[in-house]
Amino acid sequence: MRFKTTKKEEPSLGIAPLIDIVFLLLIFFMVTSHFDIASGVRIQLPKVSKMTYEQQKDKVTLIIDKSGLIYVGGKKIGARELMKKLKYLVIEKGLIQVVLQADKDVRHGVVVETMDIAKRAGVRSIVIAARWKSGKIL
Repeated sequence: MRFKTTKKEEPSLGIAPLIDIVFLLLIFFMVTSHFDIASGVRIQLPKVSKMTYEQQKDKVTLIIDKSGLIYVGGKKIGARELMKKLKYLVIEKGLIQVVLQADKDVRHGVVVETMDIAKRAGVRSIVIAARWKSGKIL
């Protein structure tokens, strides 16, 4: 006697639930992402045509406003205090990079003086921040 056997379907995953999960993850990461927002000092960065910045964790941001005042962490700081603070950060925290955000209208001498202070304090790398100007083809 011959018995009828039913064919078993192989289990498979549907693509619709997978797409739903991917979109939910995308929305989750967009909502929970954290952006580095500059402190309350308003400056206008000069524009450049190409992005060339590699972010590192051991960095500090120096902001120079139009009038030439220097800010670290949103607090105004003088040249002597800046030297002391940078030396402390280099020795104690292992600071190797300074990101310099200078207003486009600040005197060139103030920027160079700040860079010199950072180098004398032992900072290995100085990155000059600029706003990327898209649409320009080289």
